[in-house]
Amino acid sequence: MKQQSLGAGVRLLPSLALHKQNFDREYLLSLKDENLLFSFYTEAGLSGWHVDKPVHIHWGWDGPLSHIRGTFTGHWLSACARLYDETGDEELKARAMHVVAEIRRCQEVNGNGWAFPIPEKYLYQLRRGVHFWAPQYVCHKVMMGLLDVYIYLHDETAMQILKGCTQWFWQFTEETPRSVMDDMMDAEETGAMMEFWADLYAVTGDETHKILMERYERPRLTEPLWRGEDVLTNMHANATIPEIHGCARAYEVTGDERYLTIVKNYWQQAVTKRGMFATGGQTAGEVWTPPHHQSARLNHNNQEHCVVYNMIRLADYLYRQTGDKDYLDYIELNLINGLFAQAFWKDTYETLSNAISHDEGIVTYYLPLEAGSHKNWGSRTEDFWCCHCTAVQGPSRYREWLWYRGEDRSLPLAQFLPSRLSVAEGDKTLRLTLSVTDRSGECVKITGLGAKYPTRPESDSYTLQVEAPDGPVSETLRVRLPGWLAGPAVFTLNGKACTPTVQDGYACLSCMWQTGDTLQMEFPKALRCCPLEDDPHTVAFRYGPVVLAGLSGARLLHGDCHDPSTMLVPHNEREWGNWNSQFRTVNQDFGFVFRPLYDIGRETYTVYYQVATR
Repeated sequence: MKQQSLGAGVRLLPSLALHKQNFDREYLLSLKDENLLFSFYTEAGLSGWHVDKPVHIHWGWDGPLSHIRGTFTGHWLSACARLYDETGDEELKARAMHVVAEIRRCQEVNGNGWAFPIPEKYLYQLRRGVHFWAPQYVCHKVMMGLLDVYIYLHDETAMQILKGCTQWFWQFTEETPRSVMDDMMDAEETGAMMEFWADLYAVTGDETHKILMERYERPRLTEPLWRGEDVLTNMHANATIPEIHGCARAYEVTGDERYLTIVKNYWQQAVTKRGMFATGGQTAGEVWTPPHHQSARLNHNNQEHCVVYNMIRLADYLYRQTGDKDYLDYIELNLINGLFAQAFWKDTYETLSNAISHDEGIVTYYLPLEAGSHKNWGSRTEDFWCCHCTAVQGPSRYREWLWYRGEDRSLPLAQFLPSRLSVAEGDKTLRLTLSVTDRSGECVKITGLGAKYPTRPESDSYTLQVEAPDGPVSETLRVRLPGWLAGPAVFTLNGKACTPTVQDGYACLSCMWQTGDTLQMEFPKALRCCPLEDDPHTVAFRYGPVVLAGLSGARLLHGDCHDPSTMLVPHNEREWGNWNSQFRTVNQDFGFVFRPLYDIGRETYTVYYQVATR
């Protein structure tokens, strides 16, 4: 059953997700237009005969000598446009439209449709067999950002630029033999060029864009995938995932089942037949690990952020195209233990001298999983790895993965991030507000919650409040039952226990919903050992969907690898008015604390431990 994302009607509410989205917005606005445009101006000859080094010029992969300079600007445009659509932030809109206007000025000076921050010769030389680092990847990111500005900000200038870009790429690909196109796509990352042309075709209906979409399919990848062959083991992961996004989008705009088969087979090879780490990741050193052979790949460069982001996007595609709940479980794992753990970390703390200190990190390229790891946080302007790009896009798309509309008109609740949904049902509006149920209470005010929960509740609890301003609305709510449940989920509607119908991994409630209705949902969870598939005596610990990290460089724990209580017990479970998800070791040679992996900043930590009996 196909699903449609209801992201356009969703707004985030206070939570870790909103905190990261706000950090993202602040970071986007902190970057200066002249630096975002520096390479565009340079390529168009608009920088002048002499330029002093700007104070905050972008370095690293966005530096003026990089082959992929200007890539980040495309992602910046996309994030600004999408965040504006969600928040209505006029500053984001004004900044994005100014940058687009300046790119248009550069394109006009170039005179031939070229609107990119790199020289045209990169592509012509690539066609001749000269290696350049991913020029079409750069072009894709810029055009992707421009299209999002057109869609979400309704900026016609962005579409004018894209018309010129279309003419350029039509001529370039028309003059390029198929075998040479294949060689070019084998030689470099093309990003999601195929997906972009499919997206543009969906907007314009122009057959030119459909033909360009077809030209940017890579048969040397897609044909063996269509046959079900493993072409991924030890291959660069993020070079191929965006190409499969292209096939997924091509299926949506053409209905050709061949594309869907390719996407499903890719998922089978990348996830189902490969296995994953406890976090939900599958890569080490940017490449796919061998199937069910993760133990030898635990290192300092596991789980590239770009891979996490793009695999979440692929899972979203597949969920919308199939309705299979397993894709939502995958998104949850990678959202919490990937995007939340790897981007927009900020800490404020008091030093021994009572001074307030601030520390932050924009993104970690990798998420190390070996013993004694540290997160290597990228800076605001000195790095600009590819992961800086997906880091700014991630929070702008959280809302897309929370609520859906099914073919049967049902409303699947996919992820449990505090949010507010407004959705139309015929001529009526239904508003649903999801929040974390308060089970903490205050430490001064008498609420009764302290006595009700003397110890940390071993469950996640959520409250769904209903508003139906136009009168009662008939709707079937489908609540995802998470794969990590440690017992039956408990539902209470308006204070009375109810028993939803369980179907395909969802709790289904069909009601005539009206203002004031309140649904309580409680999901039992437990601490679990998550062994490596090829080494059952090496385990990580997950509490519900949350991976825990031990604040130590230790590699060995003593206990039963099937029973986490022989090694860990709750720690600091209550602090002031909040419950904490912390544990500490027991029965060990020395003690240390475990915290959620997403809560780790610069501390030394370990995720996987060898377990031995005494």
